[in-house]
Amino acid sequence: MSRIDVSQETVKKLFGEETPSTYATDPDFQDILSRFIFGEVFDEGQLDVKLRELITLVVLTTNQTLPQLRAHAHAALNVGLTPVEIREAIYQCAPYLGFPKTLNAISEMNTVFQERNIELPLESQKRVLEEERLDKGLCVQKEIFGDVIEKNREKAPVNQKHIQDYLSAFCFGDFYTRGGLDLKTRELLTLCILSALGGADSQVKAHVQGNLNVGNDKETMISAITHGLPYMGFPRTLNALSCVNEIIPEK
Repeated sequence: MSRIDVSQETVKKLFGEETPSTYATDPDFQDILSRFIFGEVFDEGQLDVKLRELITLVVLTTNQTLPQLRAHAHAALNVGLTPVEIREAIYQCAPYLGFPKTLNAISEMNTVFQERNIELPLESQKRVLEEERLDKGLCVQKEIFGDVIEKNREKAPVNQKHIQDYLSAFCFGDFYTRGGLDLKTRELLTLCILSALGGADSQVKAHVQGNLNVGNDKETMISAITHGLPYMGFPRTLNALSCVNEIIPEK
């Protein structure tokens, strides 16, 4: 099949029969977009369509491209993702983007759920008690990053130790421990969020190693970052790939 045929088939699977409004005003641009995203990039690597849509959702959340986020929330449901999986992917963005941007994405997501007659609120995926947040978060951190976590906590200046506690209890205790998505998926999505964010090379490198530690190999990471390319552009994609290659050099 040509990339034109592939793109048409993929677009139909994701969005149905509706023709993008851009074809009425900018048909050349829409052809370039559709054929590149859905005729080439969408078929690169071994990621399944559900994981691809989760990656798309977190990158669009990072970019705050909310109209496209809404369209891909519909697409995510169309390809069989559950509302809980979609919600958990967007929730995963909060420690890296902050609450306001995540709330913007949640608002778009919930609008789609309401349009699809999905009852809210969804079932809670909370898995830790209030008094367990720090300890449970530390356990997840150590599973992802190993002994470096204790070293980082020991090296932190006294007036900044609270940041290490927040990181463990909030990022990993409140979010990584939740149900709905497994650890490998959460860690891969985090890599995509940080790659799309830009200016976070140290964290990208740390999460490249973290992905390796939880079972995501280099090819999976390259596929995930490549999938984000049409949404975050070449500079951030190339920077992220450079981080991957630094941590996992080509043989």
